[in-house]
Amino acid sequence: MTSPTPAPTSTGSTSRRSVLTGTAALASAGWTAAPSYAGTGGGGHGAARRVTLTVLGTTDLHGNVFNWDYFKNAEFDNAAHDDIGIAKVQTLVKALRRQRAGQPLLMIDAGDTIQGTPLAYYYAKIDPITQGATHPMATAMNLVGYDAAALGNHEFNYGIDTLRTFESQLDFPLLGANVVDPATKRPVFPPYVVKTYKVAGGSRLTVGVLGLTNPGIAIWDKANVEGRMEFPGLVEQARRFVPEMRKRGCDLVVVAAHSGADTSSSYGDALPFPENAASLVAAQVPGIDAILVGHAHQEIAQRYVRNERTGQDVLLVEPYFWGNRLAVMDLVVEERRGGGRGRGRGRGGRWRLVSATGQSLNSNTVAEDPQVASAVREQHDTVVGYVNSVVGTSAVALSAARAVVEDVPIIDFINYVQAGAVKADLTGADAALPVLSIAAPFNRKASFPEGEVTIRDVAGLYVFDNTLLGVRVSGAEIRSYLEFSARYFKQVSGTGPFAISDLTNAVTPTAPRGTPDFNFDSVAGLDAPLTYDIDVSQQAGSRIKDLAYDGVPVTDAQQFVLAVNNYRQSGGGGFPAVSTAPVVYNRQNEIRQLLIDWVLANGTIDPAQFASVDWRLVSGGQPITVS
Repeated sequence: MTSPTPAPTSTGSTSRRSVLTGTAALASAGWTAAPSYAGTGGGGHGAARRVTLTVLGTTDLHGNVFNWDYFKNAEFDNAAHDDIGIAKVQTLVKALRRQRAGQPLLMIDAGDTIQGTPLAYYYAKIDPITQGATHPMATAMNLVGYDAAALGNHEFNYGIDTLRTFESQLDFPLLGANVVDPATKRPVFPPYVVKTYKVAGGSRLTVGVLGLTNPGIAIWDKANVEGRMEFPGLVEQARRFVPEMRKRGCDLVVVAAHSGADTSSSYGDALPFPENAASLVAAQVPGIDAILVGHAHQEIAQRYVRNERTGQDVLLVEPYFWGNRLAVMDLVVEERRGGGRGRGRGRGGRWRLVSATGQSLNSNTVAEDPQVASAVREQHDTVVGYVNSVVGTSAVALSAARAVVEDVPIIDFINYVQAGAVKADLTGADAALPVLSIAAPFNRKASFPEGEVTIRDVAGLYVFDNTLLGVRVSGAEIRSYLEFSARYFKQVSGTGPFAISDLTNAVTPTAPRGTPDFNFDSVAGLDAPLTYDIDVSQQAGSRIKDLAYDGVPVTDAQQFVLAVNNYRQSGGGGFPAVSTAPVVYNRQNEIRQLLIDWVLANGTIDPAQFASVDWRLVSGGQPITVS
């Protein structure tokens, strides 16, 4: 492995747009000042006192400290010119803390913190925090001054030891009311935290933060949590703990939920609890005032869901992802006449909620916070050097840009390496079976240049931290698997020409916003091609045509070994067969590292070794044209 000249490091956004701090930063980020109450009445002599609790929130930071794209080795940018990273968020947070000085302020996060960038990966796998390193996200979040964070599903990707180590490095609690011990059913992380604020006049405002995470963890990280932790539903656990929080004197209850607002489940009915349940929590659990939503990577500046029992409108906000937004919630409470102690709103508590508003601030006009940037800069520079290390060469330029509509060599490369790794370890009767492999186009922007290939090129192709397994499946199960995968395509007639968007990301009951690219798997053979057509003129479930292995039609009873990632084998995406099929290979090898190791061992990626056109899109048996 060789290292090139160190690449430039993140320098904020000075090259693309002006950068601001303080009140100017708030104004440029879109902040609208809400009525501010510092404990005084708003309506003349004898008026009840009002106080504003400001709740600041982030979610789905995914290991982003700087406004930096490690895969492009350049400052992050997208079509909307968003910026990312907690260093920029901190500039907004500091400005709001100054603006709201002397008033109660709560800083929370809704999960998915320690996975998603090479920076996060490096300190989980290369220089792991379990062996003494400090996680850069812990350093950054401690400097921001979070009060609490909910667990996200990606917190479990690197195993419980890494998660617990990260937890130990934080100055605030990781909350998980629905992460429970299988035997006792008690939470194994704190379910909530209670904060008490002194307000003007000597009164106290008591606020509870409940943390809820995603039940899908039981599927997606089955290998890490099975037998150790269970993940009941968000509604069920909120019903248990919100009354307890109210009894402890909470005047306000805020939920940080790593679960989307629009009710749906990518895993179908594999679990009895929905994946995206934040709106259900608001509607079905009395006593909640506001919810910071995560997981869905959506922007919700302000949405209200009416509670079915009390009629209260519960505020929901979701600040997009990666730190490109900061959620601001203003919860105005009014002191009850005659006081009252310790039973919470609706139970004779001291304060009652009179208004709840939300807004979303854009970080793309502000400077990165110098304190956060300085604290993490050395680790960032180390990772920039690591990902730019050359591991080999590519004989030709390879791209994933059209991988969603045609069989391309860069996806064949993944399948070739996966199938080869599985085949090399098979024994007994399994060693005589044909080996197939599945792969999905995780990143349409992925590419290998002709010439030198770096770790960041490979990491850009395989962006998830999946491990490799092999399962034994039948021909009938392969066909069923492919039919399920082909739901990714919209039903069309004619042979085109079609734009890619005319064909892909079909809306389904489990994907109301469209089937993501990572849920379109193609299947390839190792020693002989597995060929098939996908007829997009047909309804989903009847699209796979002419399925053959080595030119011979596949029979239902025919046996294969299929290389799959742990996400699929655990049930991720709800694909049939693989989660219950016999496992014949499981070395816990990370697929990205297998790809890197293959390039290091072989030197050159040459599509002549592995590439062939094994599947195609057709309409009525005729090839279609995609522009």
